[in-house]
Amino acid sequence: MLTTKIRRYTLSLIYLLSMLSITTHSIADVSSAENGNSDQSKFNIVSREQWGAAKPIFAMTIQIPSRTTIHHTATKQNPNKTIAQKLKGLQAFSQRSEKLADGRTKKAWADLPYHFYIDHKGTVAEGRDIQFIGDTNTSYNPSGHIAVVLEGNFESEMPTHNQIASLKGLLTFLKKKYNIEEKSIGTHQDFAQTACPGRNLLKILENEGLIN
Repeated sequence: MLTTKIRRYTLSLIYLLSMLSITTHSIADVSSAENGNSDQSKFNIVSREQWGAAKPIFAMTIQIPSRTTIHHTATKQNPNKTIAQKLKGLQAFSQRSEKLADGRTKKAWADLPYHFYIDHKGTVAEGRDIQFIGDTNTSYNPSGHIAVVLEGNFESEMPTHNQIASLKGLLTFLKKKYNIEEKSIGTHQDFAQTACPGRNLLKILENEGLIN
């Protein structure tokens, strides 16, 4: 009798744990059903710890994510560097005062300005903690924005197939995780006078129906 009760308790516990695992979203598990594939499509998020991020140098302001905004780095894709090298370089640039190409001087930021980074291979990496407002060199308030940046200058080059595939998966995850509405997915151009995210990426986003 006691053995039977223990067995029933064990089975109930296993069931509850399995249900918990189903209802818990993982950042690496994103359904690709919207792309016509019923299988689970997995993409790995390279964490800050994995790429060796430095700590933020200033206190940051908390936000409630309410929309996703797509950017490009406006620098050429570099297949000769690892994603860790790219992110460390971007973070170092972000955390110091720097003269920009247009002659303006950028003040030092607390951390990377973007929350997610997608390199030319389609690798997705964690940037600034999503609970904090990002930064920008343009005139708009980024509060509530989840900033997603793709590596490349898409005024002059094309995003890779893998970048677009990873972007689709990431957008799907963010929509579910933070209840982002379709109308709240857009680009940097929606908020500031800028070429970002570049005409070539913008055309793909429009053609694929990823932005409204």
